[in-house]
Amino acid sequence: MTRIGLISDTHGLLRPEALAFLKGCDHIVHGGDIGGPEVLERLGAIAPLTAVRGNNDRQPWADAVPDTDMVQVGGIFIYALHILEDLDIDPAAAGVQVVVTGHSHRPKIESRQGVLYINPGSAGPRRFSLPISIGELVVDKAGAIQPRIVDLETSRDARVAR
Repeated sequence: MTRIGLISDTHGLLRPEALAFLKGCDHIVHGGDIGGPEVLERLGAIAPLTAVRGNNDRQPWADAVPDTDMVQVGGIFIYALHILEDLDIDPAAAGVQVVVTGHSHRPKIESRQGVLYINPGSAGPRRFSLPISIGELVVDKAGAIQPRIVDLETSRDARVAR
């Protein structure tokens, strides 16, 4: 089994609950709006990290962070970008099994044409009445993917479209 932590829209805030949730992950993917290099350092100390730049990551430190990235973890290909509407590949044609995004602060899991799209929501400062959430992918040895989004305030699975 491989456990991949999914986090987005931290905007410089790494909550203790988020760090606790990510402990034990084999890899972490950050979907953008990171907020500062210290977020990347702290996440990278937990597990190997793939991160993409969000629309608010405009400071000089963010120049080294790509707009999009693809990583293979646990035998699956994951494509990360901040804003889903900016998707610049055909994931299914590229062999991607999972697309990870952020931006909207709305947690969501959906499947389209055999590709899993997941936005873990925002683990950073609250926006409107949206939950503070984080996600994970658990990949078994056969390559089956179990996605999950958790509300960090209640520790329960967030209700998301699937």
